[in-house]
Amino acid sequence: MRKFLSLFLVLALATGVAPPTTVAPPTTVAPSIPDTPVGQALIGWLRAFDSGNRATYLAFLKSTYPSNVKRLDDDMQFRAMTGGFVVREIVTSEPTRLVATVEDRLNEQFATMIVETQSAAPYTIKKLSLRAIATPDGLAPPAMSQSDLVAALGSKAEAETSAGRFSGAVLVAKDGRPIFARAYGQADREQNIANTLETRFRVGSMDKMFTAVSVLQLAEAGKINLDAPLGTYLPDYPNKDVATQVTIAELLDHTGGTGDIFDAQFEAHRLELRTLQDYGKLYGSRGLAFTPGSKWDYSNYGFILLGLVIEKVSGQSYYDYVRQHVCAPAGMTSTGFEPENEAVPDRSTGYMLDPTGKLVPNTDTLPYRGTSAGGGYSTVGDLLNFANALQQNKLLDARYTEILTTGKVDTPNGSRYAYGFEDQRFNGVRCFGHGGGAPGMNGELEICPASGYVVAVLANLDPPAATRIANFVTARLPAH
Repeated sequence: MRKFLSLFLVLALATGVAPPTTVAPPTTVAPSIPDTPVGQALIGWLRAFDSGNRATYLAFLKSTYPSNVKRLDDDMQFRAMTGGFVVREIVTSEPTRLVATVEDRLNEQFATMIVETQSAAPYTIKKLSLRAIATPDGLAPPAMSQSDLVAALGSKAEAETSAGRFSGAVLVAKDGRPIFARAYGQADREQNIANTLETRFRVGSMDKMFTAVSVLQLAEAGKINLDAPLGTYLPDYPNKDVATQVTIAELLDHTGGTGDIFDAQFEAHRLELRTLQDYGKLYGSRGLAFTPGSKWDYSNYGFILLGLVIEKVSGQSYYDYVRQHVCAPAGMTSTGFEPENEAVPDRSTGYMLDPTGKLVPNTDTLPYRGTSAGGGYSTVGDLLNFANALQQNKLLDARYTEILTTGKVDTPNGSRYAYGFEDQRFNGVRCFGHGGGAPGMNGELEICPASGYVVAVLANLDPPAATRIANFVTARLPAH
């Protein structure tokens, strides 16, 4: 349930193309693409991929790189998420290797694209990779006045809803008070129930913020040492390398090397995993993926371990601790973690695209219950209450709030990861927050303290439904 758009371009698209001798670039492609073998290959790939036509793209793959046909479904899903790409700048150009800055058409997300072809005709592509980057200087949209931003956001949300790309709730606040709060689409399509500002949406990895606040509260109280190894608090943890080498701080900033939980074992035991202890039993014997502290690698399991530490130190269940020490003081009355088989008033149904492109409920993908790594539900109003409480030092004192939200380690998309929060700049405006994404759910919270803005978006559709709206706002925020 990792944050989607901040990482969605960190993947490789390996395709092949036999470029024609001369091709006039489509009008949507920057004319500066060089007339070289690799340049022509890039134009051919863009034309096929950007078309969004499955048959066209399949024919392209079959004729030019048959082994890549197996990626068809993934690539077409990626095309639906991005809308295709526009080349914004050629960084380096050689006859068979090209590096470009590209922007996707739907999300204003920039990436570095590297394309390499074989050294001889027919110059098939041997590498095509994309890596998300922060918006380059000079390519960001201009900041708007508050009134213009509110008007533009209304138009954007309506357009995304009409196009079937958004269903959810959007809230933007200035100095703690909403300046834009609207809901769109349906919470239950079968029962024809509309989304409202009171609708509860599944939040995915946004729970990591609540987990991190809980750990820092216990650290502030002197009950947890952030530099202590995991085994200090979980002395019976099965894998001794993990217990003795990974610190609490490294779990908080994803540098612990503890790996993920969404794998074949999770799928096999999805509904049997009912407590944090169940996850610990399933993955507790697994070793380290790398030396702790040596690099950043998003780890849902690391936050499961933090939940176990919270339970051990506090003597409460993770859910009771968060409810009492995070939700209650913040005034979050509509946030919770009830199991999926329990009825929750106003909780929306999540809808995901199946392989045929049809929207279906995401019921069969959901875990039994949300965890300290992600899950549960909230409202945009509760997220604003959480942001306000955090900034007003109702959850932590000023020193620990700064420790919590200040970036510690660089991530692949150009932001810095703090403790359960991403710390980044949008058009010069610093914001911190976290997102969540999984089939049929997507959410974003951005807290921008210097400018006084808070952006909260929740959706009951696949990523990047909410992220796209949040990015639109943060890219245009006034500086103050």
